[in-house]
Amino acid sequence: MSSIKAGDLYRIFDQLDKNGDGLVSLEELMVALEGIGIHTSEDELELLVGKKSLDRIDFLFFHETIIKGNNNKSEYSVLENDLREAFAVFDENGDGFISSEELQSALLRLGLWDERCGGDCRSMISVYDVNSDGKLDFEEFKNMMLFYNN
Repeated sequence: MSSIKAGDLYRIFDQLDKNGDGLVSLEELMVALEGIGIHTSEDELELLVGKKSLDRIDFLFFHETIIKGNNNKSEYSVLENDLREAFAVFDENGDGFISSEELQSALLRLGLWDERCGGDCRSMISVYDVNSDGKLDFEEFKNMMLFYNN
């Protein structure tokens, strides 16, 4: 990542999120970019961003994309690939989700699970399980991993 720390970017994100919905819309982002002299159309910005709004994690990746420029292999794509590989380690049955059983099994294989800790994989998953389906999809897993990385 750049010299700006994730915590600083989260504070910037909170300032940009004028309506407090946990997302920075393209309109909110355009106002900020125009404030620093970057003028673009909403369509161009959507092409760059790939969606109509950014959550906190997407905002971090957007910042990195802007800072790194258009490198052939950006830090974002390397990180995304690494996270997909890590996700596959946990997603034993390949269904695109990590269940509590898969999480415990992977932690056991990696030597990171200790029964004496009294940990419960269901409660571990529930912290990042945004849609409350009892398992982690890739985006939820990515959010979890990036939270622990900062």
